[in-house]
Amino acid sequence: MMKYYKFLLAGFLSAFIVTGLLFSNLFGNEGANSNQSRLDAYNKLRNVILSVENYYVDEVDINEIVNKAISGLLTNLDAHSAYLPPKDFQELKVQTDGEFSGIGIQIAIKDGALTIIAPIEGTPGDKAGLKSGDIILKIDDKSTINMTIDDAMNLMRGKKKSIVKLTIVRKNESKPLVFEIVRDVISIKSTYAKKIENTNYLYVRVNTFDKKVSQEVESLIKKEQPSGVILDLRGNPGGLLDQAVELSNLFIKDGIIVSQKGKLRESNEEFRANGKAAFGDMPLVVLVNSGSASASEIVAGALQDHKRAVIVGEKTFGKGSVQVVLPLDQSDGLRLTTARYYLPSGRTIQAVGITPDIVVYPGAVPKDENDFSVKESDLKKHLQGELDKIENKDIKINNNENIITTNDIYNDIQLKSAIDALKILMVVNNNIINIANK
Repeated sequence: MMKYYKFLLAGFLSAFIVTGLLFSNLFGNEGANSNQSRLDAYNKLRNVILSVENYYVDEVDINEIVNKAISGLLTNLDAHSAYLPPKDFQELKVQTDGEFSGIGIQIAIKDGALTIIAPIEGTPGDKAGLKSGDIILKIDDKSTINMTIDDAMNLMRGKKKSIVKLTIVRKNESKPLVFEIVRDVISIKSTYAKKIENTNYLYVRVNTFDKKVSQEVESLIKKEQPSGVILDLRGNPGGLLDQAVELSNLFIKDGIIVSQKGKLRESNEEFRANGKAAFGDMPLVVLVNSGSASASEIVAGALQDHKRAVIVGEKTFGKGSVQVVLPLDQSDGLRLTTARYYLPSGRTIQAVGITPDIVVYPGAVPKDENDFSVKESDLKKHLQGELDKIENKDIKINNNENIITTNDIYNDIQLKSAIDALKILMVVNNNIINIANK
């Protein structure tokens, strides 16, 4: 009688799964699969559930079995699809509120390993020295092998001022590094701008794509009226698609910005320039690195395909897929990849990324040991600082946080290369204008 009850339960479960899938239309196009092969597949799932329920060494509740089956299915589809049990489903809602206690890093599964896409500027993770490309081996004492992104994020969140310990595997390091990081409330400043010393160029930093990015960038540029812009998307893990499109709209006059294509017709969408392009003729250089992902890659790729900007830095992360959250009932849901992004040229971002026009690796600008004038200037500043300490004076060598100094530039070779590229663009543009006016 018990076996019969279990058979009915499993049969009801499989019927429920079939009905749910058909009703949701997620698997509407059967393609070459016959009705019989589909039925055989569902029977196999039912038999596995029955086997676990009847013979597994420990008692497992039927709901737990189903949840594990769903989780395994989605995890094996790709690195971004996942089952969201009630706790994770609620945590996702907390994320979208924009403020929570954690360490401020974006993560993904890359080549099977839990990898840091980028630490967000100014957050505890950034201040502690975490880097894009770092592999998280352990969170506190828990191994991350086979750990989902959601489980990892939940472990790294916690009460303000509490400590989380990350064990990191980093390229070119002989042994794992251990970071003890104090959690804090993560409130992200998405954009800011600075003037570049001795130029009329504006440096615009975009940390993440929240709901006001394009509006803020437009306001910053209009306020300063620069002759050229450097848009820094390094370490930007992405965000809202519409903001990536709107930011691109500021610089691209016409044509496709990005398109997304999936299995279902309603997943296919094309986003085109709106024709306004407030800064359609302004010389532009974009900085990217391996921490630039998703929305950042859409912007950089669209500007590159339209030959609207020079892209400088390192190859980007390669996150070009679309996920939607589908509620299963009131408490849980699933995150499912439904489409991929394609750039105006038709190329994909997923697992490929954006290759810069000018590849520059991070670091300081090499200095000529015989260049005494630079060394002398640095030495004078250093000696003045030491003198001020002795005389108990406040050190105010550079108290203007809105300016990128020459010293800042020489400590960032990627930024230096971007400025050089912008200067070349300015010369080319001026020559074109002069020729047109003759």
